Amino acid sequence: MGMISPYSFTLPGGVQMQALYLARALRRRGVSVSLLGPCDGPPPEPDIIPIGNSLFIAANGSFAPIAFDIPAFQRSYAVLRDQRFDLLHVHEPLVPAPSLAALVSKRAPLVATFHAAGGSAAYDNVSPVLRWVCNRLDWRGAVSSDAAEMARRCLGGTYEVLFNGVPVERFRQVKPHPTEGPTIFFVGRHEPRKGLAVLLAAMRGLPADVVLWIAGEGPQTELLKRRMATDQRVRWLGRLSEEEKISRLRGADVFCAPSLRGESFGVVLLEAMAAETPIVASDIPGYARVARPGIEATLVPPGDTERLAEALRQTLLTPGDLVARGIERAEQFSMDRLAERYEDVYRRVLA
Repeated sequence: MGMISPYSFTLPGGVQMQALYLARALRRRGVSVSLLGPCDGPPPEPDIIPIGNSLFIAANGSFAPIAFDIPAFQRSYAVLRDQRFDLLHVHEPLVPAPSLAALVSKRAPLVATFHAAGGSAAYDNVSPVLRWVCNRLDWRGAVSSDAAEMARRCLGGTYEVLFNGVPVERFRQVKPHPTEGPTIFFVGRHEPRKGLAVLLAAMRGLPADVVLWIAGEGPQTELLKRRMATDQRVRWLGRLSEEEKISRLRGADVFCAPSLRGESFGVVLLEAMAAETPIVASDIPGYARVARPGIEATLVPPGDTERLAEALRQTLLTPGDLVARGIERAEQFSMDRLAERYEDVYRRVLA
C-alpha cells in the first residue's frame, strides 16, 4: 500500500510523524508500506518516495510545509501511476499536491484521514469540485470528533473516528537527557496559537532554580528571545531530531503545552505520557479529550499566566500520580493498537 502525507517528512509535524510511526507499526504486522510526500533534503527513511521540496503556507493559524506547485502534483501523479498500489491511505486529502493527486487519479481504493479542527478558511471555502473529488474516497476517518465535525460540515459524508497513536515502546528505549535542576520542557512552533509567550510570562512566577527548555522555532522566535534575553533560566534548543525530542521529554520534570486553540488531538501529550513525564497544559478540547483533568494532567484555562505558573510550581513539587496514570493512558493509544484498527479498515475497503 501507499501512504501519503502532504507535509514534509524532513520537518517536524504531527501529521507526518503519525504517518511515519503508523507505517512502521503496519510493517511489523506484515503490511508492505511506501510513504509518499515532500522532503526538504534526503528522505529520513528508505521507504519514502520524495515528490519535491516544500514551502511554508499559512493554514489553521500556523504555517504548513507543503508542496503545492504543479511539478509536485505531476511527480505525485506519475508515482501513483507507476507504483500500482493495491490501496492508498491519504492524510489530509484536501491538501496539495500528493494528497489531491491521489484523489484525482484514483489509481486504487482510497482511505483518508482528516486531522484539522478548530475552523479553517480552506474548508469553509471549499469548492464544489473538491466536494466532488472527495466523493471518490472509499472510507473517511478523522483523528477526533472535532475534526470529523469540521470535515462533515464542509464536505458531507460519514466519518469514523480513529484517534492518533503513540509508539510507546520507542519512548521507553531512549535515555533521558540530564538536567541541571527542576526542568520544564516545551516543544512546538513558536507562533501565537501555541502559547509560548504565555509560558514565558509564567516563568516570572517560578523559583530561580527552574530551567525551561524550549524546542522548535517559528515567526515569534527572535521576538521572544529578545524579550527573555536577561533570563538565564531559558534555554533555546532550536529544532530537535526526534531522538533528542524524546530524550528531552524523558529528562524533563514537567512537560508544558500552553496552546491557546487549534489543536484537534493532543498527540504531544500522549508522547509526554509515554515518556513518563507529568503534564501541565491548557484546558482546550483537543487536549482535554487526551489527558483528563486531574487524572493524567493538570489543565488550566488557556492564556491564564498566573494559573499556569501555579500549576507548574505545584507539579514540580508534587507530581502525584500523574505519571503512573499517564503511562496507562498512553498504552490505550499505542501505535500498535492503531495499526491493528487501520489494518481492519484496509481489509474492509479491499473486500
